Amino acid sequence: MPNRKKVLILCTGNSCRSIIAEALINAELEGISAESSGVKASGKVNPNAKKVLEAEGLWRDSYHSKTLDTVIDNDYDLVVTVCGHAQETCPMFPKPVKTIHVGFKDPDGKEYAAFEETLKLIRNELLPIVEKELR
Repeated sequence: MPNRKKVLILCTGNSCRSIIAEALINAELEGISAESSGVKASGKVNPNAKKVLEAEGLWRDSYHSKTLDTVIDNDYDLVVTVCGHAQETCPMFPKPVKTIHVGFKDPDGKEYAAFEETLKLIRNELLPIVEKELR
């Protein structure tokens, strides 16, 4: 698809929310591709985030925790911060890009049900916003 829109999901650790959002956007929003990154990337995907994506059939082995410097020079049509810290520390991108904030509570350290809830919230709240912003 030639005019594929690109979105970057930005979080602090890039281990839960941003990875879940990346996977959901890539699987469910036609014509839009997502990447994710962390302002202070943890370097690992939370096991429960991986498990909830596997349960939904959305996990790809290419999903991993990335630092901002690995994606900052990419072209994006939209940057979405999904946690307060990323919103406050969102860097200036080399090229002008629209940035919005849609926050979600961090499920890290909580039981598996919190990850299921986070996935549901991201699917129901974030995806329609991203689609609206990029159409």
